Amino acid sequence: MLPLWVSVVAASALAAPAPGAGGQRRGAIQAWPDAPNVLLVVSDSFDGRLTFYPGSQVVKLPFINFMKAHGTSFLNAYTNSPICCPSRAAMWSGLFTHLTESWNNFKGLDPNYTTWMDVMEKHGYRTQKFGKLDYTSGHHSISNRVEAWTRDVAFLLRQEGRPMVNLAPKKTKVRVMEVDWKNTDRAVNWLRKEASNSTQPFVLYLGLNLPHPYPSPSSGENFGSSTFHTSRYWLKKVSYDAIKIPKWSPLSEMHPVDYYSSYTKNCTGKFTEKEIKNIRAFYYAMCAETDAMLGEIILALRQLGLLQKTIVIYTSDHGELAMEHRQFYKMSMYEASSHVPLLIMGPGIQANLQVSSVVSLVDIYPTMLDIAGIPLPQNLSGYSLLPSSSEMFKNEQKFKNLHPPWILSEFHGCNVNASTYMLRTNQWKYIAYSDGASVLPQLFDLSSDPDELTNIAAKFPEVTSSLDQKLRSIINYPKVSASVHQYNKEQFIKWKQSIGQNYSNVIANLRWHQDWLKKPKKYENAIDQWLKSHSDAKTI
Repeated sequence: MLPLWVSVVAASALAAPAPGAGGQRRGAIQAWPDAPNVLLVVSDSFDGRLTFYPGSQVVKLPFINFMKAHGTSFLNAYTNSPICCPSRAAMWSGLFTHLTESWNNFKGLDPNYTTWMDVMEKHGYRTQKFGKLDYTSGHHSISNRVEAWTRDVAFLLRQEGRPMVNLAPKKTKVRVMEVDWKNTDRAVNWLRKEASNSTQPFVLYLGLNLPHPYPSPSSGENFGSSTFHTSRYWLKKVSYDAIKIPKWSPLSEMHPVDYYSSYTKNCTGKFTEKEIKNIRAFYYAMCAETDAMLGEIILALRQLGLLQKTIVIYTSDHGELAMEHRQFYKMSMYEASSHVPLLIMGPGIQANLQVSSVVSLVDIYPTMLDIAGIPLPQNLSGYSLLPSSSEMFKNEQKFKNLHPPWILSEFHGCNVNASTYMLRTNQWKYIAYSDGASVLPQLFDLSSDPDELTNIAAKFPEVTSSLDQKLRSIINYPKVSASVHQYNKEQFIKWKQSIGQNYSNVIANLRWHQDWLKKPKKYENAIDQWLKSHSDAKTI
């Protein structure tokens, strides 16, 4: 049976959601007459720049375009940590990464943490989750966590397979990412069987793996995920002529943290333009398949008569570098990695509105409670997005809890050898590292340098100093970095003790095995020296 969206000529053929009744922002004096349903679709590794011009020209995304036409799109939405678990922990908790100590893919929220969905359920919403969640502690591979813990060790090892593409043998294959399609089907069936006849408002969550790269078993026993995989069906949605080959700095001129990331991601070797273009084309095709799953849910809502009663939100945990800055994956504050899509449509949401203010994933929590009319906790890091997207606020200049003109993102995981902090304002992107002194910061003027090719921190010392002071007023980042260093050592020691006599064999055969096995004693000694050191000072 073909998916519903195959029969749709264009997303614009769908009826636009009717504007909701008037009222005030949820949590204010008046509530909307009827509590709307809420659908949240969260993909993995979707570059937010593809949802607006000029990125939108490279791949056909009809259902994202439908949401743009009939809802509000946030042009400058960011992850609060460019890696899966910490990013999702921020989204589900409404708190910055350092406040929940979600340091890496192994360290997220406690399984019993009260999320916005838990709060909505207590206030009468029927709730359901399908697909990828990944916001609690204890998951991901041993390699992933050990690489994060040992990022301070004085060695440099490739931790990933070389990025590659793989074409599905069947040219017309539509359901390439079968797990995601199964979860999409489960969500659609739940809407049909459970939600359509319910007298309760519902909140439904669908988490997708796409367009995250696929595992690469050809890289050996302990492989990572460096394969961009799709079919010719989805490649036809990509405009090859519009694919941009990113500019790379010479290896000798790269920022030291960027060089470490590029090396550990196995990207410092030679790549032809054809290889780079193919990787990017396959990634965009994977984004097209993601869009189709979003469309399947939207069409189901329409068929069931629920579209006009449901607020639909689409976002992603982080982006994908797709060979920009000589890297793939995420774990970077560059736009391709940190910029995420964020679109909202439904009753009461302004249609065809583009919001340029900076926002981030911690804003999802208060937005969800605001939609449901639930009072907002005082300790949240995020702010409701309704004042900037709701019909009732389109002419207002002032309202409570105005979103600040900045967002914070931080990273403490693998493939980066220094805790990283980004302060993003309307014009500037300031990136600080570690203790703020041992690693040079970066400053980009995104209005004149959208590709982030020129670090102007030294050229504009007053701007750099001002932004650093602002960053320190939000987070004591040298102190946080020291806490992460200590955590990494403690966790590694516990893990090493749990392995016992098998330690040398286990650590040698993680994802870095191809490099490690060349000089195993050298790398074990480097770890021993790190564990013996009493200083948390960071040396790049």
